[in-house]
Amino acid sequence: MRLLSHVLPLCALAACGSLPTNQDPVVPAKDFVIRAGKPVDSKPSEPRLRNIRQLTFEGENAEAYWSNDGTKLVFQRKSGGMTADQIYVLDLSTGKTELVSSGKGRTTCAYYTQGDERIVYASTHHSGDAPPVVKMTGRGYQWIVYREYDIFDVKPDGKGMRQLTKTPGYDAEATVCPVTGDIVFTSVRDGDLELYTMNPDGSNVKRITDRPGYDGGAFFSHDGSKFVFRSAFPKNAEVAKTNAALLGQQIVKPSHMEITVCDRDGGNFKRITTNGAANFGPFWLPDDKRIIFSSNMIGVENFAKTGDHTGLREFELFVINEDGTDIERITNSPEFDGFPMFSPCGRFLVFASNRNNATKGDTNLFVCEWAN
Repeated sequence: MRLLSHVLPLCALAACGSLPTNQDPVVPAKDFVIRAGKPVDSKPSEPRLRNIRQLTFEGENAEAYWSNDGTKLVFQRKSGGMTADQIYVLDLSTGKTELVSSGKGRTTCAYYTQGDERIVYASTHHSGDAPPVVKMTGRGYQWIVYREYDIFDVKPDGKGMRQLTKTPGYDAEATVCPVTGDIVFTSVRDGDLELYTMNPDGSNVKRITDRPGYDGGAFFSHDGSKFVFRSAFPKNAEVAKTNAALLGQQIVKPSHMEITVCDRDGGNFKRITTNGAANFGPFWLPDDKRIIFSSNMIGVENFAKTGDHTGLREFELFVINEDGTDIERITNSPEFDGFPMFSPCGRFLVFASNRNNATKGDTNLFVCEWAN
């Protein structure tokens, strides 16, 4: 893609204040400007995305999530000679990036706690300095759910680390309620991958989902009343048995994950997408009535028609109503686009993408204004 050498006006990427919490009132940061990264050209085929800036430029950068004051991002990164992802904070005013995790083991899924006082993430460092290794088996698209993962939190400067979970098996994918500060996370502690909540200090763990197959990657709605997440729906008992066997080997096949929602207590569980594709990374739009997510549904549809599997790796962003109607394609590029999240004020969208790569396989972070 050709880069466009234009300059954004200073007010074009002004950040807004945080959502109301039970701790602090909203204090808009009207004079804040995103200066991190560089502007890149927008696409006529992506009219929702305006004033795009590329924030990272090499390596694997993903799962970037906003601070509550809208001035920073926390994300996972692997680059250079790194053996596994580590957690970093990016200052959107300066572009300065700082390591938050220990630099040891393997990490994933970082998120700011209420009031931006701490950062919660999953890590394996307490099980050894080297990242754990799992041997893949079989064929197709696979994820590893390392049993060494536990959830920790730390101050934004990387100090004061605390371990929040100590149950054997995978504990990860933690995000935080903007209203109460409670944490939702994914765990295999009861034999299957389910959603759980806990207090900010790791106490009062409650199970939310209870069904065969993966439930994970959950985000609270802005009012804290419900979750949106991804769920597996095995098409028959044989597939369910295969999935259970793979989970015993710390492997998940995410080629068929649908977007689902439920109430905070697990009630009113409902399936939003029904396309049979790999749908993931959902996040609520500011109105809490629509959901943005990533999917390879177009490639899956083309594969069903033609047998051509090349499009199965192309993931685009889509928006859909909570009732499953009015799906809208947001991105349009022959690469991966995923992990979307709206800023606390709803004006901006951050996402990860393979577009504009200096090296094939790189995944970088992008931020843009959202055009309603």
